[in-house]
Amino acid sequence: MKIYAVIAILTLMPAFGGAAAQEFGPETINTASLTTVAPKHTAKTSKEPDPAIIRLQVLLDRAGASPGVIDGFYGDNVSKAIAGFEAMNHLAVDGKLDPDVIARLETDAPITQTYLVTPEDATGLVDHIPDDYGEKAKMKSMGYTSVAERLSERFHMAIGLLNKLNPGSDFAPGKTVLVVAPGPPKEGHAKRIEINKKTSQVLAYDESGALLAVYPATIGSEDNPSPSGTHKVKGVARMPVYRYNPKLNFKQGKNNKILTIPKGPNGPVGSVWIDLDKPTYGIHGTPDPELIDKGQSHGCVRLTNWDAEELAGMVKPSVVVHFNN
Repeated sequence: MKIYAVIAILTLMPAFGGAAAQEFGPETINTASLTTVAPKHTAKTSKEPDPAIIRLQVLLDRAGASPGVIDGFYGDNVSKAIAGFEAMNHLAVDGKLDPDVIARLETDAPITQTYLVTPEDATGLVDHIPDDYGEKAKMKSMGYTSVAERLSERFHMAIGLLNKLNPGSDFAPGKTVLVVAPGPPKEGHAKRIEINKKTSQVLAYDESGALLAVYPATIGSEDNPSPSGTHKVKGVARMPVYRYNPKLNFKQGKNNKILTIPKGPNGPVGSVWIDLDKPTYGIHGTPDPELIDKGQSHGCVRLTNWDAEELAGMVKPSVVVHFNN
């Protein structure tokens, strides 16, 4: 995208009635064995989230090897996160969930937690987010469209999984819901960022060369490729407005005029923009986290909002950003 620019020890909740709901209760997820997960994913996909995959995704997320959206499915981003975890731990990098990786990931800490929905969670919502940029520009904000959407992003989850864990819930203030516990944002000071176009990943390294974090990413497209070579971070804008200029950016729908789209997590660049010294290019969030590395961008580097925010907290102006073809 181009631009100017109190956790409880968990017991089975009463809301989880019935055999199908029981399958995704906290006990099932918290005790799921990683040894039941295949070493590497295949093209064959499941129709239902796998408790063991949920557990694996949360553990990878906590370790700084982001799987993107936690959804309970074994996709490419899980394999990439495993490879990132291997690199961070100086293991042979093959993206396979072998016994050594499992041993280093394993923990007795619960994977799920309860959360009490607050009145603040229901504030600032919008009815919908239109596709057309001209219509977006008429809105006051690009806020969340529901409490469920806000909570899914806060806990790095797919909305589908959040609903699966809380069947029939309206997520109203005062309700207690079940979510996963991905852990606090990774801390550190990034000295160098590598954008790997081949693997569709962003890797952050500290001054010593140690790998701090790895994120799945959408990096440009054939029509709008991302930059090449080495660049630097100019700055960070949180909750940025988006200035659409069809002469500098790309043509969206029938919009021929410059437009200013208000700030919000559902804006075109999500909740944060990491500006690069190449004009109109940056690393940013997205309103569609489940599409990371499953779609295309207009030249920039797109991460989930939570990954982009974590990375933004580790960079300062002059951090080197290298695009690796």
